[in-house]
Amino acid sequence: MNLEIVYNIFIKDGSWLTIMKGLSTTVQISVLSLFFGTILGAVICFFRVGKIKPLEIFAKIYISIILGSPVLMLLMLLFYGVFARSDLSPISVAVITFSMHTAAHTAEIFRSSLMAVDRGQIEAARTLGFSKIQAFKLVTLPQIIKISKPVYQSAVINLIQWTSVVGYVTITDLTRVINNTASRTMQPMITIIGGMIIYLALSYLVNGIFYLSDRKKFTEVEKS
Repeated sequence: MNLEIVYNIFIKDGSWLTIMKGLSTTVQISVLSLFFGTILGAVICFFRVGKIKPLEIFAKIYISIILGSPVLMLLMLLFYGVFARSDLSPISVAVITFSMHTAAHTAEIFRSSLMAVDRGQIEAARTLGFSKIQAFKLVTLPQIIKISKPVYQSAVINLIQWTSVVGYVTITDLTRVINNTASRTMQPMITIIGGMIIYLALSYLVNGIFYLSDRKKFTEVEKS
């Protein structure tokens, strides 16, 4: 590969600054959507497994609709329809969209993890005098986190990949910057490969964060 071509594509005339700005937008949308989506997903999961029938029905309908709808269609519906006349910025609409989508996924991840927890342990904790909240906090929650972690990790990586469609609603994210750069330089193959490498780097960064968290927990257990 000609290094001069790579330089002209990714460095020359401040191209790297534009790429970093697009990357920043992608990371911003991903982090905010993950934060709000995880919280909303926990709430939806609570409704889904709860005993209040209307909330359970709402959770089921919400999950089935969101998981059955392409995320791009949901984004376009909210941007060009629901929030078309609002003062929300495109990035805010994108965060709402991906938070909703992430919530549906995390709700199912948390629910399946909850179902995998041995009920006998919870009953034993209750027998020993633990309250429901104490049993959940000390017995159920740690196991939910442990069981759901690998799937949740994949969901985080998927979220980063899903954000690549935000260019359809005028947001200049990493994918749109790469596309514009490819059109400007007339070097689509090298430019797109470069973009893919950046997305791969983000994925490996996520894997590294989860790996370090596992290592930290393992070290704490050894010390105890």
